[in-house]
Amino acid sequence: MISISSNLNIMIKAAEKASKFIIRDYGEVEKLQVSKKGPRDFVTKTDKQVEKILIEELSKIKKNYSFISEETGKINNSDKENIWIIDPIDGTTNFLHGIPHFAICLALISKKQIISGLIFDPIKDEMFFAEKYKGAFLNNRRLRVSKKSSLDDCLFSSNHEGVKYSDLNMRYSGCTSLDLAYVASGRLDGFFHNHINLWDVAAGALMVEEAGGIINDISKFKINNIDIRASSSAINDQMLKNLSNF
Repeated sequence: MISISSNLNIMIKAAEKASKFIIRDYGEVEKLQVSKKGPRDFVTKTDKQVEKILIEELSKIKKNYSFISEETGKINNSDKENIWIIDPIDGTTNFLHGIPHFAICLALISKKQIISGLIFDPIKDEMFFAEKYKGAFLNNRRLRVSKKSSLDDCLFSSNHEGVKYSDLNMRYSGCTSLDLAYVASGRLDGFFHNHINLWDVAAGALMVEEAGGIINDISKFKINNIDIRASSSAINDQMLKNLSNF
């Protein structure tokens, strides 16, 4: 039985509650795809509704913690050393087009360190989570990064710029948090992206680290302009050399 903190327990319950609304609305988005109006306005409302639920649930027990959220921005409460990081739907464009690859993304920063992270894919019912010094897990199964040692055998992910830049074996999924979770689980071997937001990468960065991978120091960047490099330890030096001009 995995022992988790009270903070992570709150995060799991909040994500599970919010996911019910995402799954319900995702069914409607699929129908709206073929309408003349399209689903964009509907998805914006879903994003905000899911964020509202997450903030409410996280605030029930930890009433004084502050927030940084994609939709609302910063919410400064009395405790500014403990900060919830929220992305209600990472992979919104996928959601918007009825593509089942998106996630709820939550993290907790305490005294400037990411100590808990959760990435929940509600369509596949995959709950990735990690706590500092306690490991990374998928639905209670311990995660480990890939052990491949040759770049030719590896699979990487990035955004459209990264895919165009590199001659590595690449994928572009449109959901950063799941890309990082997949690196942590060994499905992908590495991920890189420039100028990305904290709420997209906070949970996944901890996850990769706790699964035995290597990630650059994202704390030195501004919250909305982060360059991230994450991979298994076996190929990290090779990947960084390949990306030296990216």
